Amino acid sequence: MTKAELIDIIGESLQGVSKADINRVHDAVFETIGKALEVDGRFAVPGFGTFEVKSRAARKGRNPKTGEEIDIPASKTVGFKPAAALKGSLG
Repeated sequence: MTKAELIDIIGESLQGVSKADINRVHDAVFETIGKALEVDGRFAVPGFGTFEVKSRAARKGRNPKTGEEIDIPASKTVGFKPAAALKGSLG
């Protein structure tokens, strides 16, 4: 699903609210999630799941084109753990 499709679906259920307003709310929500991850390292949505910053250790990799071994530096990424309610709804 794209952002535009999400905004259309929300617009259908919230009649009277403009797509521009829905777009602003969408952007504000995801900006807030990003800031919470920067500050706290995690963001939980009850009934949906938890986003959490995770660290990846430095490791060796291989260039698929040349086969040359390369060093991959340590990095951070975001993981997601779904809540039981979301897992249960998936069947």
